[in-house]
Amino acid sequence: MADGQLFKPDKDFSKEADKIIPEAQELAKDNVQAALEKLAGLEKSARQASDLASTSRSLVAIVTICKESGDWPLLNEQVLLLSKKHGQLKQATTKMVQVAMGFIDEAPTPEKKLSIIETLRTVTEGKIFVEVERARVTRILSNMKKEQGDLNAAADILCELQVETFGSMERREKTEFILEQVSLCIEKGDWTQAGILSRKIGTKFFARKPKKTPQELEKEKKEREEKEKTRRPEDPPLEKEDDVTDLKLRYYEQQITLAKHDDKYLDICKHYRQVLDTQSVEDTPEQLHAVLQRVIYYVILAPHDNEQSDLLHRINTDSRNTLVPEEQRLLKQFTIPELMRWPVIAETYGPHLTSTDVFSATAVESDPKAHTRWQDLRKRVIEHNVRVIAKYYTRIRFPRLTQLLDLDEEETESYISQLVTAKTVYAKIDRPNRVVTFAKTRKPDEVLNEWSGSVKGLLGLLERIDHLITKEEMMARIQPAKEVKAN
Repeated sequence: MADGQLFKPDKDFSKEADKIIPEAQELAKDNVQAALEKLAGLEKSARQASDLASTSRSLVAIVTICKESGDWPLLNEQVLLLSKKHGQLKQATTKMVQVAMGFIDEAPTPEKKLSIIETLRTVTEGKIFVEVERARVTRILSNMKKEQGDLNAAADILCELQVETFGSMERREKTEFILEQVSLCIEKGDWTQAGILSRKIGTKFFARKPKKTPQELEKEKKEREEKEKTRRPEDPPLEKEDDVTDLKLRYYEQQITLAKHDDKYLDICKHYRQVLDTQSVEDTPEQLHAVLQRVIYYVILAPHDNEQSDLLHRINTDSRNTLVPEEQRLLKQFTIPELMRWPVIAETYGPHLTSTDVFSATAVESDPKAHTRWQDLRKRVIEHNVRVIAKYYTRIRFPRLTQLLDLDEEETESYISQLVTAKTVYAKIDRPNRVVTFAKTRKPDEVLNEWSGSVKGLLGLLERIDHLITKEEMMARIQPAKEVKAN
């Protein structure tokens, strides 16, 4: 009995319960203590006989009488006392806790509400069979602290729960708990903890599911009903086919906030692409337009590397970009190896870009990073130009380079140094001669190997040409012979 296994009752106390419980409820109107003593006797007999149904009914009746009498200290006392009874059935305790949880919102004062919450947290502490109930009570307590303005306490209380390990909690509820934990950490300013908690959510849960036919839905419904019939009480509840769009959008909104804090532009772009792959966003033109804009903005802002370049070209092929023509033209300029003069870009696209909440030409208090992103856009344009110049030039003089980049010499040297450090381009600056070399100095062995490979390729082509000429000559000799025979 103590380990919560279900045994066949030694005796059925349902008839006694049907008789005693109404009598106790009537008696409680005049004498609550006498009613509780009467029910305590029934509870003890049913518990010792392993009669789960009658034990549960008696526990519920006791806590209900305490609540209806308005004696909240007595309710707390009885909940603690009944949960500690020797051999108390786990399912009966769970039922009592669930009923007592329903009384929380009916508490007349915040102090009494807090007392019943603390009592239930004490009763459920360290007990796996009421872990879900403990989590829900803790969430209520956290919300109370948040309403009182104590954000640190609210976050600490809720974050102590490891809901991802709760086997009896539905996946949707687990996700809601973790999202709330992350939200509190973000509000609190604990970005490291928020990032750790957010990784507990598997994104496969948000994957877009294909639409099912009525026959498939009916078949799944029948299978679910069959599984529900064979499910044991201690087994976790069956997962429901639920729409998780609201959770998906909330999750990626938090991920975007975290990535923005760390200026991880490529991650922001990826998160917006996941938002884009949502039915509700696709069906709403305003949302679709805004998300498409941000996908393009943040992939352009991301520092250049192989992954960014690949994603840039894939986004460029998206047919939906026609909905945002300005952004589409800007994106296309980053995909072709041609110079983009920053003054022209700022003049052409600046008014449109700064009209959004992503960019700002001047520093603003509402979003200080908007101006940072505008400066980063200028950096990406200049870095693109340096890569283009490195592609077409092996050596170039500094005055000409500064003219092409629309920069002064100091800034030009700074950008080239940054790209060389990042191994995006190869360059050497000869300051005395004021020359920049983009071609690598090759060793003699490398030059000879290249020459050898070129000669080998040339000889292969000559051999191929010789073979084709011989073939043509043979065909020319055969043709007159056929004509002679025909005559």
